[in-house]
Amino acid sequence: MTVNEEQTTTGITLEDLLREVEALHARGYRLVQIGCTDLDGSYELNYSFDKGYQFRNLRLTVGPETEVPSISGIYWGAFVYENEMHDSFGIPVKGINIDFKGTFIRTDEKYPFSVTRRGGDRCQNA
Repeated sequence: MTVNEEQTTTGITLEDLLREVEALHARGYRLVQIGCTDLDGSYELNYSFDKGYQFRNLRLTVGPETEVPSISGIYWGAFVYENEMHDSFGIPVKGINIDFKGTFIRTDEKYPFSVTRRGGDRCQNA
């Protein structure tokens, strides 16, 4: 079987996140992952969805103190990714359906990938 996998990435604003996610959900897309990376003092968030080998990625950039709305009201299982974003990067996520309040991922250092940690004590992203 040959699969022609299409992938698109759309840059969005924080204000458009829930509307865009709701639209994908209404069209039958499944949530694949939510990823986060340090982007020179801010965070790049990538939300990936799939339907019939057609990937749709939503990308936005937020500051270290920016509160991100949870999509767990649309995709219930998103709470896993959202707790991970909080515990690893310190990103405040508002309205997670199951909020572990910083205890989902236990690390020796609080928010080990936070952009606010600088100098020798900062963990480096691989």
